[in-house]
Amino acid sequence: MFLIVLFVIGITAEGATGALAAGRERMDLFGVAIIACVTAIGGGSVRDVLLGNYPLVWVENPMYLVFVLVAAFITVAIPVMMTYFHWVFLILDAVGLSVFTVLGTQIALGASHGALIAIVAAVLTGVFGGVLRDIMSNRVPLVFQGDLYASVAVSGSILYL
Repeated sequence: MFLIVLFVIGITAEGATGALAAGRERMDLFGVAIIACVTAIGGGSVRDVLLGNYPLVWVENPMYLVFVLVAAFITVAIPVMMTYFHWVFLILDAVGLSVFTVLGTQIALGASHGALIAIVAAVLTGVFGGVLRDIMSNRVPLVFQGDLYASVAVSGSILYL
């Protein structure tokens, strides 16, 4: 149950960061929805495909997509969010990274993979949704610009282990 709560927190936070990124690029609501979903579930989907973890969580339970979309549309509906874009984005992205690092580690361990694969799964889960978000928003991914995202995911996963 705890992992499900963490997952909902993570996808909601990352759905909001996707919506903020799409709003910054002046995308329409369809663009907001796509960027929010890719940001929120992209990293976990890549991880699960690479680990052969099927069905994908959001395919098995489409309600998770509803959480992402509601968070995204609320985010773009509140103009004050754009005023404080940078701080809101960083806080939500940090929450998502933290949650997805723990989830990625736990899912790999639960599938009987060792520590190294758990760390790689944590980094994929924590970072790859943001990479997809940035690429689809025509930006160089934040993780490739010297930010601490990947090293935070590695450190968090090691700490969790």
